[in-house]
Amino acid sequence: MMKENAKEVQNGSHLTQNENASATSTNKDPTMTVTDGALKKSDEKAEVADEDLRDPFCDPDHPVKVTFQEVSAAAFKIRGGIERTPCSRSHMSAMTGVEIYFKKDYMQYSGSFKERGARYTLMMLNKEQKQKGVVAASAGNHALALAYHGSSLQVPVTVVMPIIAPMMKIQLCKQYGATVVVEGDDLGEAKKLAMRMAKEKGMLYVNGYDHPHILAGQGTIGLEIAEQVPDLDAVLVPVGGAGLIAGLALAVKAMNPNVKIYGVEPERCASFKAAIEAGKPVYTKMSSTLADGLAVPTVGVNAFVTALPLVDKVLTVSEEYIALAILRLIELEKAVVEGAGAVGLAAILSNQVPELKGKKVVIPLCGGNIDTTVLGRCIERGLAADGRLCRFVVTVSDRPGGIAELTKRISSIGVSLKDIFHERAWLKTDVFQVQVKCVVETRDEEHSKELENLLKTNYQIISFGANAV
Repeated sequence: MMKENAKEVQNGSHLTQNENASATSTNKDPTMTVTDGALKKSDEKAEVADEDLRDPFCDPDHPVKVTFQEVSAAAFKIRGGIERTPCSRSHMSAMTGVEIYFKKDYMQYSGSFKERGARYTLMMLNKEQKQKGVVAASAGNHALALAYHGSSLQVPVTVVMPIIAPMMKIQLCKQYGATVVVEGDDLGEAKKLAMRMAKEKGMLYVNGYDHPHILAGQGTIGLEIAEQVPDLDAVLVPVGGAGLIAGLALAVKAMNPNVKIYGVEPERCASFKAAIEAGKPVYTKMSSTLADGLAVPTVGVNAFVTALPLVDKVLTVSEEYIALAILRLIELEKAVVEGAGAVGLAAILSNQVPELKGKKVVIPLCGGNIDTTVLGRCIERGLAADGRLCRFVVTVSDRPGGIAELTKRISSIGVSLKDIFHERAWLKTDVFQVQVKCVVETRDEEHSKELENLLKTNYQIISFGANAV
């Protein structure tokens, strides 16, 4: 059993980086070098075999169960370099019936909670390891956090980013002073490359959601939550690799054992739920999701063994409600939050936690690094989920005034026409008819229903809603 094998961390004493140096025996003649953001061979020696790549800090056979003392130590160490972000009451409390408090960790300098674990891990390096530096694989927030704090602590940082990583995040990592290698079709390939570099160059590989110091650092957000909302009833925590929920649950439950901890993950990558069912971290098939920061197919072994006894319930949310949550946060909280940070609110909006009505609930808004193009799509999807963006297909007369009559009717009830497309060639009805596909904006779902009734009253051939083609 994982619980029986777990080693407890006492103030990080056994996690010195000297141990890592011996575990990752440095090759004095590395076969790969980083040149202009790409890997190039420096000699003819064989590369490190994939089977030799292992992270000594994330051992599935001997998982590390992080302790509250380690979280407290992390809070003391990083207090001068991390923002103590606000945890304020939401404007949505009355609307949802839940007294919501948002912990706004997207306000960290690099835009996410990842700074907590990154800074603590870098500060715990010994002198030799600080000189050699660290390497990590990440497509976003972990890379940004390490790059930023590596610069401030004068620790060399190398980040391997897959080719799918947003260009904006690649450029920011470079601006923070990190060595950036863009290689690998996905995060899995980038991770293998990063671990190979660590093995060859003697650098420390830092797992962004499972290194014990990362977990302890992330737990500091839980200490702040417990202080800022001392009488809270529950916390809805986003779950990807499970590093955040492990550290946060550990801190919050130590301060108040009666607080309920809910894990929330996208239904397109429910790896923590799968791990609970299997009793251990298992690979979970995933699909692309708006909560891309949570798209981790296998949760961390240390994170899992730490979080398992502390999590009360795990929920999954659909893409529709993630988009709606992002929209609500923009409109009502004036907060631009990425999909991964919005899943906690999505669980409330989808009515999955009726037992929390009237309760004080904290939701960590853990990241705000969302691509502008993705943000635009999220807003449109959120409007559609909210019934404020609708589409319909209707067949009208193709004689003069046919379409004018349609637009006059929809404008008579205050509906705004956004897009219109005409189709004549594939109709099998009257040759003097045209099929019109429209996208319109309405006030709300009730207004959309009013429009649907108006169209069905005046036209014989009408298809309304998501199935309109």
